[in-house]
Amino acid sequence: MHELVVMYSKQIKIGIAALLFILAVLCIYPLKLIWLTVLLLIICGFVILTIFRNENNLTAFYYLRKNQLDKAKQALERVKYPEGLILSQQAYHFYLKGLIISQQEPLKAEKFFLKALNLGLRMDTDKAVAKLNLAAAAMQKRKKQQAIMYINEAKKLDKQGVLKEQIGLLQNQMRFL
Repeated sequence: MHELVVMYSKQIKIGIAALLFILAVLCIYPLKLIWLTVLLLIICGFVILTIFRNENNLTAFYYLRKNQLDKAKQALERVKYPEGLILSQQAYHFYLKGLIISQQEPLKAEKFFLKALNLGLRMDTDKAVAKLNLAAAAMQKRKKQQAIMYINEAKKLDKQGVLKEQIGLLQNQMRFL
């Protein structure tokens, strides 16, 4: 039963949002309870937000920013079926998993970054970070051409120059291959 709820959580959230909206409409017209209508619409908005922005991904981003990898990993592990998320959230789920795993085992993180890129990360900076991690994994495997390709792609994606230092470090390490 629990697995069905998790698998169909998006449809359940849509149903709850629709019910809340209907209740809000019913409160405003016949009952004239404006305060209750506003409250129901705010709750409805939060439910709709969780459809497009998975709360576990948001929590994991927060913990990653605070450099609390264990808590970020726990937040991501609460997502039992990432296939149930919308595509962009699936991409960020695997991106976050890759970032966490790359701290301990960079080679194991490669498959998560590839999956995230294939599903479609939205921000160019996130794509560049994924490409840099893939370049580091390729360097560890002694695949110099592949690493150069990923570094060049990361350079193109890093339009603000946020990752300039990391790209430089990887290029310096390339000399020793």
